[in-house]
Amino acid sequence: MPRPASTSKNPATTPALKKPKVKDWRKAQGRSERGRLIHEALFTAASEIVGERGYEDTSISLITQRAGVAQGTFYNHFESRQDILDQLLPSLGKEMLAYVGECSRPGSTILEREELGFRGFYTFLKLHPYFFRVLNEAPSFAPKAYQAHIELVRDGYMRFLKRGLDSGEIKGFNEQELEAAAFVMMGARLYLGHYANRAGNNDGSDIPDWVTQAYRKLITHGLTGTP
Repeated sequence: MPRPASTSKNPATTPALKKPKVKDWRKAQGRSERGRLIHEALFTAASEIVGERGYEDTSISLITQRAGVAQGTFYNHFESRQDILDQLLPSLGKEMLAYVGECSRPGSTILEREELGFRGFYTFLKLHPYFFRVLNEAPSFAPKAYQAHIELVRDGYMRFLKRGLDSGEIKGFNEQELEAAAFVMMGARLYLGHYANRAGNNDGSDIPDWVTQAYRKLITHGLTGTP
């Protein structure tokens, strides 16, 4: 049986993964860059306001005020309030997967990569604290976006787990069962976020090490053990 993954690498300290500072659209060089930065400013404003107030209380006026643009400018970039809300979760989900993938890259085994990705997910949440609310309210206010996000994350996990199955690191599963395992691992990240947000966890860590250790034990014995 492969040994449990054990690594001290912390994605939060990887310089390449630090969140870039968003450039002010007012300082843009040229029309094209200005349009791109305004689009980003509107999108970031909408994400933050949903995180603070929820989808229902997020309005175009609040978004444009936060972004510092006129309300008419909004319609140069999005068709409607619902249009921007529908784009939030799929876009943030792709950004999250790219970030977590970069965090997990140094791992030499499936288990090490999953641990690094697990830690990286909570680092992402520190950089995007509004992500959970955007995700959790999406089934009611942006259902198509929510379904697209779930399928995107599931498909990423399935590719990851199939590589482990093909390499022999994962044992005792067939491909159909891997989908259930993927949803279990997706759910674990969401609910274990309770520990990252717990009051008093102010030592700068993304999630307590003992929680990561418990998760590592679970997936190690669950994915690599004999049935």
